[in-house]
Amino acid sequence: MPTINRDAALAGLLTSLAADALALGAHWIYDAGRIARDIAPVDRLLPPPPDSHHKRRTAGDFTHYGDQTFVLLESVAASGGFDPHDFFQRWKALFADYDGYVDGATRGTLGRIEFGEGPETSGSNSRDLAGAARIAPLVLALRDDLPALVNAARAQTRMTHNTPQVVDAAEFFARAAHAALAGAPAADALRQAAGADYAAAPVADWLNAGLDLADTDTTAAIATLGQSCHIEDAFPAVVQIIARHAAAPATALEHNILAGGDSAARGLLAGLVLGCASGPGAVPAAWIDGLTRAQAIGRLAASIP
Repeated sequence: MPTINRDAALAGLLTSLAADALALGAHWIYDAGRIARDIAPVDRLLPPPPDSHHKRRTAGDFTHYGDQTFVLLESVAASGGFDPHDFFQRWKALFADYDGYVDGATRGTLGRIEFGEGPETSGSNSRDLAGAARIAPLVLALRDDLPALVNAARAQTRMTHNTPQVVDAAEFFARAAHAALAGAPAADALRQAAGADYAAAPVADWLNAGLDLADTDTTAAIATLGQSCHIEDAFPAVVQIIARHAAAPATALEHNILAGGDSAARGLLAGLVLGCASGPGAVPAAWIDGLTRAQAIGRLAASIP
């Protein structure tokens, strides 16, 4: 099997992280009219408004999803791959004195950890897409070993979101990113990923729901599909974003934010697949260079062969 293009995998990681930071200013605002009126344009890194769940953050910072993705990147760089116990310890340390938003899945996982559960059994019963959305560092590190990538994507998700549909979603988007790295156009990569066997998630139904709205404005499409964090809303919404804007990743991420709701989780995965498909330069350099942790990300990524 030929070696997968590392530069494209790195682009997937950087675009995924940039998408999370780009969403910070509007994340979890469900009123698309307010975003269009008070926050747009969303073509630059923005600070959150005073009433945000992320009010302690500033432009270039991550949401709590991006912070966890960064911790996974640190773990992958230190471990030379995916070590669930190393990620588990780093994830616990992140939330030992965390000054950002702590969502229900995180609180549930921390509660299980207090009762002695380890990485295989600590996951909450959350149905949020966010647990599956952290996988970009794994795609970079395990791009040449699809079975290992699938196993790692499922394991890292299960650690905090132990719901079968969310775990299946992590596998689906890992497979889609891998297919994009192998040369498939982004929408075709989604279709290829749907060919695997998924025991719990109705992947074909969710895929078709998103593809059926590929010709619809993203804000209108996501209003139909659902703006929420929940897997049954967010999965097809990610598909719609990728399929509609496959040739324009930056536009995809902007329209993702304008649609409102859980734009950070959607953006992490749409950015991953579109970055892998488009390669370096997928989004403006300012979105990456302006990340608060840009230098640390570059250093960590450089240590991953």
